[in-house]
Amino acid sequence: MNKLLLLLLLFFISKTGRAQEILPLWNGGIPKHIISSEKEFIATDRKIIWIEKIQVPTIKVYHPTKRFNNNKAVVLFPGGGYKGLAYDLEGEDFAKWLNTLGFTAIVVKYRVPVSAALKDKKEVPLIDAQRAIRLVRANAEKWEIDTNKVGVMGFSAGGHLAATLGTRFSTTYSYKKDTIDNLNARPDFMVLAYPVISMQNGVTHNGSRTNLLGKKPTKELIDLYSNELQVTAQTPPTFLIHCADDGAVPVQNTLLFYNALLENKVEAEMHIYQKGGHGFGLGKNVGDVGNWTDIAAEWLDKL
Repeated sequence: MNKLLLLLLLFFISKTGRAQEILPLWNGGIPKHIISSEKEFIATDRKIIWIEKIQVPTIKVYHPTKRFNNNKAVVLFPGGGYKGLAYDLEGEDFAKWLNTLGFTAIVVKYRVPVSAALKDKKEVPLIDAQRAIRLVRANAEKWEIDTNKVGVMGFSAGGHLAATLGTRFSTTYSYKKDTIDNLNARPDFMVLAYPVISMQNGVTHNGSRTNLLGKKPTKELIDLYSNELQVTAQTPPTFLIHCADDGAVPVQNTLLFYNALLENKVEAEMHIYQKGGHGFGLGKNVGDVGNWTDIAAEWLDKL
């Protein structure tokens, strides 16, 4: 019976596409990593897959069927307040959806700065994000991806990380590099859902700011990590989605970023829903916001 199930599984994969792959971000030493007794934690008492204290950052690659592959890729950054990752709600669920549109989808399990196994903690998420998009481009031929059609999608604090990558993709850090680290880290497009954008008082999500920058960050740090202040003409085209009644991340985050994109003549599209709250993911059974993925799919198709 087990052999029969295996044969059926292999047949299904051959007809529908390749199986998912999990790859480490770093082949050698992991930058800014401190050896400690800390262990990765996956919560089992929630309705979502929640991961904390990531020790070994990875990417999980979801391949579309070869027949419908559009040669584009989306790198996904789940949110979690820079404390953990809502890995399925804002990662795996969207990877499966993107596959139906023809995209190769890559879920990033990036390190979060509250971990005790990190030094220079505020730098680590961006280092992992840069490596993730470079690793996708390094495998572009194998995965049948156009290196000029690799975008990002981020949610909440993961939206902050995606926006940081989109505005500060050329930022360099000191660690032992390989040939992959020489590849382009600029996303070709961005989709940001209920993103943390700003670190400024009265606008930011306080938990994300504290976890990333500490309890008493300097003005210089606050400004550096306020992505509305980092937009340039080189920032990628961006799709933004937020709800006015978001009680966790104020909608002003999206408004500020949208205005900064317009000021720098960057192609941008924004949709604000009256109700939907925060962390709605695909938006199913959440009211008006339930059609946002259809609108996002149209925008992605126009690219």
